[in-house]
Amino acid sequence: MKRAALYMRVSTVDQHPETQLLDLRQMAAQRGYEIIHEYTDRISGAKAKRPGLDQMMADARRGLFDVVLVWASDRIARSTKHFLEVLDELNRLKIEYVSFRENIDTGGPLGRAIIIIVGAVAELERNLIIERVRAGMRRARLEGQHIGRNPLVLDHAAIVRDRQHGQSLRQVAKGHRISTATVQRVLREHAPAAQDKAA
Repeated sequence: MKRAALYMRVSTVDQHPETQLLDLRQMAAQRGYEIIHEYTDRISGAKAKRPGLDQMMADARRGLFDVVLVWASDRIARSTKHFLEVLDELNRLKIEYVSFRENIDTGGPLGRAIIIIVGAVAELERNLIIERVRAGMRRARLEGQHIGRNPLVLDHAAIVRDRQHGQSLRQVAKGHRISTATVQRVLREHAPAAQDKAA
């Protein structure tokens, strides 16, 4: 028996999710699904933060259910892009997606075809983002802008002096706010014998 999660969303606080809930419970019963949890959001579709959806996706990552039932696809996502992201993640988690109104079921042949299309679109979107980032970095380099973290500025003489005055590697590192590995590298460069002293 497959474990099912039901997700409902209504736009405003004075609407009730009972209509969606009755249809989804009936569909789960017809298919022989065991309902594990029912998630509800009373929030506008354009809102980014959805506690119910966020909790459902967190539970999905923990493997608490095998299939997600929604009344309509516009209930689960705030945009086409967001819908593709949700569907793509559910697919990666091996969780089926079933929409009551659109009659979409990713467990069937047509549903699997939809998943392939969704996956291709999601991959295209990721590649476009990566390419835009790379193009931006190339442009920044051509304009002479520094990319990444600023190079570490070290007072080599002070590091060697602190070590020679008996400080441990850890004490020197803490005093200069660097790693012990960096301290060892500086000591190797300036005083090869210093690295043989006990920390």
